Amino acid sequence: MNGQSQEKNIPKTTVDKPLKILFVCHGNICRSPMAEFVMKDLLRKAGIEDVTVVSAALHTDEIGNDIHWGTRRKLTEMGIPFAPRAAWLLTADKAAEYDLLIGMDRYNLADLNRLVRPSDRTKIRSLLSFAGISRDIADPWYTDNFDATYADILCGCTALLKAIGG
Repeated sequence: MNGQSQEKNIPKTTVDKPLKILFVCHGNICRSPMAEFVMKDLLRKAGIEDVTVVSAALHTDEIGNDIHWGTRRKLTEMGIPFAPRAAWLLTADKAAEYDLLIGMDRYNLADLNRLVRPSDRTKIRSLLSFAGISRDIADPWYTDNFDATYADILCGCTALLKAIGG
C-alpha cells in the first residue's frame, strides 16, 4: 500500500487530543527535526499543551547526530527555539506509540508503510497533506535550500495546528 491511499483514513480537518505526533524523514537531522521544533513553537504560541511532538529517522545514516547546521541556522533565523538532540531510528514498536506518523515525502511514506504494523498504517500522513498539497517537501540535504524547506514545513505545521484546534 502506498502512503497516499492511507491518508484517506484520517480526517483532514480535525484531530482528537491529547495527541502524540511523530515527524519522520530519512535521517532525522534536517526536515523532521525542523518540523518538530516548528510545531512545538506553534503549539506553545497557541497555548496548546496536550500535544506531544517528536521526530525520528527512517534510515541509519545519521543516527546519533544532532540537527544539521542548516536547520539550526534557519530555526535561529526564524526565532524558533530548539535543543540539542540525537537522531534516532524508528521501529514498529515505537511507531505504535504515536497517533500520527507524518512523513516529509513519498519515500518516507513508503518506508513508513513497510515499517509499521498494518494496524498503524492509518496513522500515516504526509505533512503537506494537512494543507491540501500533494507534493513532497524537498530534502535540503540535497537541495541546500533550507528556506524552501522551512516554508513548506511552516505551511504543513500551520495546517496541522488548525486541524488540532489551534
